[in-house]
Amino acid sequence: MRLMALDVGKRRIGIAISDPMQITARPHSTVPRKKTSPEEIAKLAAELETATILVGLPLHLNGTEGEQAKDARSFASKLAQSASGIQIEFVDERLTTVEAEERLADRRGGWRKNRDRIDAFAAASILQNYLSNR
Repeated sequence: MRLMALDVGKRRIGIAISDPMQITARPHSTVPRKKTSPEEIAKLAAELETATILVGLPLHLNGTEGEQAKDARSFASKLAQSASGIQIEFVDERLTTVEAEERLADRRGGWRKNRDRIDAFAAASILQNYLSNR
């Protein structure tokens, strides 16, 4: 079974997936943030045989939760209703977008033109950090 990670934003949701042995993470895709996003992600998770969905929790640097963290929790609640049988966990995602931007900047000069890739790479950073620290 695979693990999936989500970088939940106001406009887009970055998605990353692990290999079946849960060793490595790779960016998968992004989906626009809309009312049907939880159902779309639940369907994708089922198709990819996902055991757990990790939702990035954007904490402040001091570890407290703000409005964005509340929004991520709200989205995860809706996702849980659609993704029956799939466990949902929250993981600290502090600075993953910055890390993703740096990784893409090293590879491509015009990375800012494609925000979708940043969101998917941020989700991959969330997932790889989780896999590395367990």
